[in-house]
This record gives sequence, C-alpha cells and structure tokens, in this order.
Amino acid sequence: MLESGGLAYEVVLPPCIAEKVAGVNGEDVALEIHSVLNLEGNAGRFSFYGFTNPIEREFFEALISVASIGPKSAARAFSAPMARIAEAIERGDHGFLQTLPGIGQQKARDIVAKLQGKVARFLLIQEAEAPAHPPIPDFADEALAVLLQLEYKRQEAEAMIRSTLEAAPNIRDAETLLAEIYRQKTA
Repeated sequence: MLESGGLAYEVVLPPCIAEKVAGVNGEDVALEIHSVLNLEGNAGRFSFYGFTNPIEREFFEALISVASIGPKSAARAFSAPMARIAEAIERGDHGFLQTLPGIGQQKARDIVAKLQGKVARFLLIQEAEAPAHPPIPDFADEALAVLLQLEYKRQEAEAMIRSTLEAAPNIRDAETLLAEIYRQKTA
C-alpha cells in the first residue's frame, strides 16, 4: 500500500522488485509507476505496477507489448532479474522463459517472436549494475529449473548452485551439479 497526499494506492510489485524493496527497512522508496485502466462495463478501475527505476518499467512495458501477455502475467513473470530474462529472450531460451511463473510454452514462443533483437539495451544497461555474484553458467540453468520445481526459492537455489560451483569448479553439466548439491546438503 502506497500513501500519497492522503490517498492510499495499492501498487503491485513484481517478485524481483519486491525483493529489492524489502531490503530497504524504514526508508522512503521512490517507485516508477505503470498504470493500467481496467474497464468493466461503464466503470473503470486503475491498477498500478511499481518499479525501482525507469529501465525496469520500460522492460515491463516491453513484456506487455506481447499480445498474449497482460500486466498481471508480466508482473508474475518478472520474478527473475531483468537482465536474465532479457538474456533468455535474446538467446531464444524458451526453456528458461517457461520456468517463469505464468509463462507456458506458447507464451514463451510469443515473447521470443515479438522481443528477440529488441531487448539488447536492457542487457547493456544491466552490465553497469552487475550483481555482486558472478552469473550462473548456462548448464546450471537446467539445475536451477529443477530446484525451482522442487519449490526452493530462487535466491536459495542460486546460492546453492554458486557455492557448489565454487567448491567444485570442474563441474560442467547439470546432472553432476545436482548430485553435488545433494551430496553437500546431506553431508
């Protein structure tokens, strides 16, 4: 809930954005807002979607430009970092896109068909804001998808993958990576 000028607004934060904002305890947070007018008969209702910067909002707007993706679907799908989603779109990685909440096979195809070649700027901008962790290697995406299906939280799954790869840097495939993660958890 956002209060401004004595009015309260309900603002939907995509999961990736909510994680960022949750780390800011007791401080004011400035949000970039994308508003959507929902018409129902003769009445209209606004829905508000919040982002921490204009680049995230523009990426969200690119996602909703895909005919089969509405604002609610785009907000749910924005559960991974923007750069990771943009990278998957550029590579045509339907498998990764399907791991995002609410994105099935057809929506993944639609996203790639509409946005491939048009999201490179989001990759370039994110390089300046690179995360403290090195990116997960491509083969680890499969292991990440399995861990997410096993209902591990994304941060927890990525942390397990990173720590396993740091301890055993010679791992080069998802199956060996998952076996090593299991071995470390049971040790």
